[in-house]
Amino acid sequence: MKGIRNRSVKWKITLWLTVLMALLSGLLLVFMLTISRSVTTRTSMNQLSRTVRDNASRISYSDGKLQFGDGFQFSRSGVSTLVYSRNGALMAGQLPVSFSTEESFENGSLRTVSAGETRYLMLDLWIPSGWEDGVWLRGLLELPEDRYATNNILRIAAVALPLFILLAAAGGYLIVRRSFRPLDRISDTASAISEAKDLSRRIGLPPGKDEFSRLAETFDSLFERLERSFEAESQFTADASHELRTPVSIIKGACEYGIKYDETAEERTETLEMIHRQAVKMSELISRLLSMTRLEQGTELPEMAEVDLAALAEETVEELAAEYGQERLRYAAKEPAETPEPAEITGSAETPACTEEPVRGDAVLLKRLLRNLIDNGFKYGRPDGHVWVSVSDADGEALLTVRDDGIGIPQEHQEKVWQRFYQVDPSRGESGGAGLGLAMVSQIARLHGGYMTLESVPERGSVFTLHLPKRPDEYPPTEKLKK
Repeated sequence: MKGIRNRSVKWKITLWLTVLMALLSGLLLVFMLTISRSVTTRTSMNQLSRTVRDNASRISYSDGKLQFGDGFQFSRSGVSTLVYSRNGALMAGQLPVSFSTEESFENGSLRTVSAGETRYLMLDLWIPSGWEDGVWLRGLLELPEDRYATNNILRIAAVALPLFILLAAAGGYLIVRRSFRPLDRISDTASAISEAKDLSRRIGLPPGKDEFSRLAETFDSLFERLERSFEAESQFTADASHELRTPVSIIKGACEYGIKYDETAEERTETLEMIHRQAVKMSELISRLLSMTRLEQGTELPEMAEVDLAALAEETVEELAAEYGQERLRYAAKEPAETPEPAEITGSAETPACTEEPVRGDAVLLKRLLRNLIDNGFKYGRPDGHVWVSVSDADGEALLTVRDDGIGIPQEHQEKVWQRFYQVDPSRGESGGAGLGLAMVSQIARLHGGYMTLESVPERGSVFTLHLPKRPDEYPPTEKLKK
């Protein structure tokens, strides 16, 4: 029993199928033997009845004498026909050699009698002649020996049944092995991932509705999520180690300098301020990296709802106007007459119409996207520069546009600004930021099924535009964001 437990599932199923087929074959053999005996008896009874009744129809009386018509046969197809007088005396016909018993007459009774070791079928019919006289017609048929039929069936079964069971076992094993092939692929893929640590491997079964296809699809989805999680973790580790190296070195150097040299109060204050700035920068960097990692892993999912994009933009501008100044930060749809736009960028000085139709999105993430664009506009703008925000419709899309009159971005850098930690001018130092703002903007746009575009002319300014689909079916479902 212990050995069976240690066997594979395919072996156990094949063994069970083989045992089941053996049991079914045994039951089939018993059924065949039973049916064979019943069929033999029924055939013999029909043969006896037809023969005796046919002979009875050919008996008649003429002038008080018994007459046998044409076709009457005392022995036909193994049936012996005997004629007895009313008193039971044998008048015509010959008893079988092995039949030596005396049986009373029963009109129309078809029954089995035994004469020694031989069994006979017997049928008696009364043939009347007038009111009182007549003869008995008795038919006898020796029943065939059961052992002959049984032996024949057993000989056939001895050859056919083992072959049938063997074929059933082989066919069952092939079917089970073929059915379990997807499970083998799942196991092999999981082992390959475990050994090679290659999370890009997939099972890749064709789509299907059976249990193994659904299991393979679930595992592929699991591997995909694991791959994204490990990639996000690796990306976070690499980014953090790379970007934290500089502020940590600055803080370490400042501390060592303060310990080694006797600083004045002004120098000490300056050192502490520098340490504080680097600590704030590190805190902001870690916070943004964690936020981006959570979005990539799906642990922080957008809470999709209807959002009035125009109201959200106006509210965000009002919140940041206190920091940057109301004269420098404007909501273009609110005061279009005072919204200068670089003609080289837009091709038109007209302010686009504001959309009133809500879009589906996460208000918190969309506000974060807008704040990053506004912060980026002032961070890379002129000392007295301006930023304008507007919302419009175009070709079935909702557009959120942030314009500035800053230094602009050269053409060769415009495709790269969406990458993490990419900076057009690394020499800007602390004022230049960590290079994560636009990467997060692009990520939030993708989570909403949209995308970002950039138009920029050096020394004239830049226009960043968020394109959001206005049809709900174009938004990625929450189930896909979880994967």
